[in-house]
Amino acid sequence: MAVTQGSFGELKVWDDFLAPDDDLTWGTGGVKVGNFGFVSDDEGSFEWTVDEANGIVAITTDVGDDDSACLKASVFTPSVNGPIVTEWRFKFSNADCAIFCGFTETLSLTAPDMPAEFATATMTYQGTGQMIGAQYDVDGTTDDFRAVFGDAGAVLSGADANGTRANETITADEWYIVRVELDSSGRGDVWVGHKNRQLDLIKSVTGNPTTNPMHAILMIENRSGNARVLEVDYGYAKGYRDWEVT
Repeated sequence: MAVTQGSFGELKVWDDFLAPDDDLTWGTGGVKVGNFGFVSDDEGSFEWTVDEANGIVAITTDVGDDDSACLKASVFTPSVNGPIVTEWRFKFSNADCAIFCGFTETLSLTAPDMPAEFATATMTYQGTGQMIGAQYDVDGTTDDFRAVFGDAGAVLSGADANGTRANETITADEWYIVRVELDSSGRGDVWVGHKNRQLDLIKSVTGNPTTNPMHAILMIENRSGNARVLEVDYGYAKGYRDWEVT
């Protein structure tokens, strides 16, 4: 019998945060922010920024050290949905935080942790799941975004163990763009951009696993006992439906 294809082969989540939800509140657990899911490990607040152009949602974390907040689109499996792509434009109120932007297999819905963490000069790959993305961590000796590729708690073969530096100047309250691509062949690319510049390809690695279901995420985590603000201009995640898969 012939396979019947429907009308919606593209999988896409997109929000420019132009439609404020002034009734939105945040406790522990998950809520919906625009078209994206949201999870955190403590309370905080949302606010739509109305004194800047383009549509912006501001996420303020709780005050505890290592408190995290995460926007997400779930899930994409590269072997089924590839190529998969996620792209975010964001800025943070203070540099004493950690950021991860990309795809992760492991994501707690009650206490989300950074997929990868960088301290002094060493990258640690958290948990047992796959990840690909850009990581910033003020705990590093040199502040920068770093392209990371990991699986099963270790760096992926062919990637740099401690991440590949983007050689960005890290400045609070300035826009950054991260774009991450992973196709069904296992090739993964991490791109980073800053204001007034095109995106730069930071690292391309083949041999990424392709059969794991991946969450597209943008996450912030405190690195001090203070609330921190992540402002998001837009978020985007895309893949393709495989009509042959049962």
